[in-house]
Amino acid sequence: MPTGHQAPNRNRRVSDPTDKELLTKLMAGDVDAFSALVDRYKVRLFNLIYRILQNKQEAEDILQETFLRVFKEKKRYSSKYAFSTWIYTIALNLCRNELKRKKRFKFFGIDLVKDDHRFAVYPQGNSCNLSSILEKAIASLPAKYREAFLLREVNHLSYEEMSQCMGVPLGTVKSRVNRARLMLQNKLKPKIKEQYELSKSSPRPIWLF
Repeated sequence: MPTGHQAPNRNRRVSDPTDKELLTKLMAGDVDAFSALVDRYKVRLFNLIYRILQNKQEAEDILQETFLRVFKEKKRYSSKYAFSTWIYTIALNLCRNELKRKKRFKFFGIDLVKDDHRFAVYPQGNSCNLSSILEKAIASLPAKYREAFLLREVNHLSYEEMSQCMGVPLGTVKSRVNRARLMLQNKLKPKIKEQYELSKSSPRPIWLF
């Protein structure tokens, strides 16, 4: 289970306030603190949500709903857990509900992702491009394995944080990550071999994991 220590945040400079400091300010009525949390997490959350749902509009809706939940339920946050664990849990639960219902959430407000180059790039054009092949392979994974792979390999959550977010035992988390890696390797091997054969050269080995 997560401890009370602040989880590392790759988007935060040493001089920046921690997530918990921002949340404390938000609870005291500081709206700028909420904007700072949104800016800190919106890119990583959108990329995760989009890859789970495979639909840009739905991902935008779920992203906005995630932050609305954070704002509305801020006083329910328990400081013994990392804020990152809490917000990922909210996002994952919303994604699961969306996958079950196949409905879209519609909200008014600022478009959080429009014209922001930091967000996910959707594969286009050459289907032999390795990044495009990898994205398609990830998208083809069963939902529970795709979720585990993205949390671990893309968002770099610890297994303990993942266990809390996903609501499953630590052993199950590790099993799903390993299973996802194996499935991806099996899907990608033929594609990589095909690229080697198409390239009339001797490329160096490509390590995807």
